[in-house]
Amino acid sequence: MNVKNRLLIIGYVWPEPHSSAAGSRMMQLITLFLEQGWEVTFASPAMDSPLMVDLEAIGVKKVAIQLNHSSFDRFVMLLQPDVVLFDRFMMEEQFGWRVVAQCPQALRILDTEDLHSLRYARQKAVKAQKPFDLAVFKNSDLAKREVASIFRCDITLMISEVEMGLLTREFGVPKVLLHHLMLLLEPIPESQVKAWPHFILREHFVTIGNFRHEPNWDAVLYLKQHIWPLVRKELPKAELHIYGAYTPPKATALHKPLEGFYIEGWVADVIPVMTQARVCLAPIRFGAGIKGKFTDAMRCGTPSVTTSIGAEAMSGTLPWAGKIANDPKAIADAAVTLYTNQIAWKTAQQNGISIINNLYNRDTLMGGFMEKMHSVIADLTSHRTQNFIGGMLLHHSMRSTEYMSRWITEKNANAKTKKSDVS
Repeated sequence: MNVKNRLLIIGYVWPEPHSSAAGSRMMQLITLFLEQGWEVTFASPAMDSPLMVDLEAIGVKKVAIQLNHSSFDRFVMLLQPDVVLFDRFMMEEQFGWRVVAQCPQALRILDTEDLHSLRYARQKAVKAQKPFDLAVFKNSDLAKREVASIFRCDITLMISEVEMGLLTREFGVPKVLLHHLMLLLEPIPESQVKAWPHFILREHFVTIGNFRHEPNWDAVLYLKQHIWPLVRKELPKAELHIYGAYTPPKATALHKPLEGFYIEGWVADVIPVMTQARVCLAPIRFGAGIKGKFTDAMRCGTPSVTTSIGAEAMSGTLPWAGKIANDPKAIADAAVTLYTNQIAWKTAQQNGISIINNLYNRDTLMGGFMEKMHSVIADLTSHRTQNFIGGMLLHHSMRSTEYMSRWITEKNANAKTKKSDVS
């Protein structure tokens, strides 16, 4: 009987592929391992959510775990995974040292989704109406924590080449610790292209994004206050339809049909919505990684208007699938041009097909990742020996997160004992 390789994923949240790009990315990774015959366990300290995927229905074992609790030690010791994948650096901080103690030979992979520290630094700069300061970002506590986590892991999956460059250039992270892995998408066949609605059959603008994700909420406000009035002045019959999970009251308050501004809330399947729209309009002012709304738009043949940050790292050297602009007037002008110019629109659509088929090809990316992972597993001792900084950060004198967690564990245990004594 063949023994399956075991993968343990420690998730920040339970995957929600229909509410966020991060959820879609996680499901792509899970599917990849399942197809390779791995036994997959997904563990998370998060509460269940109404939009979470049914993991057990696809053959993934779902396990609830606790933060700062020694029960995880026994769980992971009994499981003995061959590979542990941390969903974002916060999970590596919480559970990484426990994995090292109980399963020292398990390969440790960090999936960043995006560089959280970079996204947060850009957000602070926009909110303060100041230019992004690289020095401030590099010296932030969040950057130090995130980069330390990257050094402690054997492989870190990076979705953005721009962020890989930052890590190697500004923080001295060895390239051997990083692997570029974009969203894993199926190529767009010609039959699908022929089935797309023609330019003249499409209408209105669309944008989509989880409202809990701050860059998305900022983009909605930016549209409402600064961009949409300019677009509406030129296209008085056009409408902007905004979709997203976890729509808060402050967002629904912006719903103004008389102004052509529609807050639609969550949609189970973005594809029909995106396919009927003529243009995806999403002026992202801060963020990191790559944005699933734009790959969704390309897969639907819908050109996009966004900012340099929005398009960052998404198309390599290929031309963007739409237009890029960085101030309200330029964004509005780009939106009007793309909406009304059929030739420009068709060119943008073709650019999107080229981007998906050349950069996001699932089979090509999957093969490269599995090859990288198996090569590191085959020579794990040497790989770790060369990572001196990672070894140093795992040394007992540097493991502040471990000892804080141990302190919390003991504190909680003592509190429980005292309560039992009183009762």
